[in-house]
Amino acid sequence: MTEVKTTEGEKEGEVELPAQFNERVRDDIVKKAVLSIQSKNRQSYGADKKSGLQHVTQWRNRNRAYRSRRGKSYPSSRTPRKIVFRRGMQMSGPGGKAPQTVGGRRAHPPKAEKDFSKDINEKERRKAIRSAISATKDLEKVKERGHKVDGIDLPLVVEDSIEEKQKTAEVIDTLVELGLEKELKRCEKKKVRAGKGKNRGRKYKRKTGPLIVVGEDRGIKNAARNLPGVEAVEVENLNAEMLAPGTHVGRLTVWSENAIEKLEEENLFN
Repeated sequence: MTEVKTTEGEKEGEVELPAQFNERVRDDIVKKAVLSIQSKNRQSYGADKKSGLQHVTQWRNRNRAYRSRRGKSYPSSRTPRKIVFRRGMQMSGPGGKAPQTVGGRRAHPPKAEKDFSKDINEKERRKAIRSAISATKDLEKVKERGHKVDGIDLPLVVEDSIEEKQKTAEVIDTLVELGLEKELKRCEKKKVRAGKGKNRGRKYKRKTGPLIVVGEDRGIKNAARNLPGVEAVEVENLNAEMLAPGTHVGRLTVWSENAIEKLEEENLFN
């Protein structure tokens, strides 16, 4: 049994947790399931088939008489060289086209047709979700992820009225009443990413915050989506990546009473 709280943080009653919360936590299977999801979201990329082959090149000029007499058999590099002009004269420049020279093409460029997806057995996928659900009630695992949950009893179950929140301010007030004010402040902070990702549309990194799991979306998803780090999802749409971002189990999760009942009545993920 676990407490059911009102949106004001007061105790309203108790509810019995379904069998999914008693699953043994298997980090290895959860990681496999998360990587499978990420692999199928990966965008294909590849090089143009003509890439690195569109330069005008020639062999380095040699003595004409010597070349005509010996053909290409004289001891000299066969590297194609780009044609450059210096001081108005056409000359051989750096290497080109050949993969073994500086300025040449890549020998084995990435292929757009390469398939990065990794499959997972259906029983393993469901077991991974059950393991991640079970980890949401483990205080130590939730703290290891960096969530601020001091003085909070897990799992955090709230009455069904949380599903009807229509505005972001209402969601913030509810989470503060539940004791998650420090968690929201933690998620507000953002840091500048190290590396070239700054130039590629992902300059900032944010923390992953609470996940709100509901039985039915009656406005909560739109109300919560503007909060940094906070997500809302229907219980039947749960997956391993939502419950264990970055393959690490123990995400702080707020359950509606309706979601707990659906888990048991519909026997989800079993």
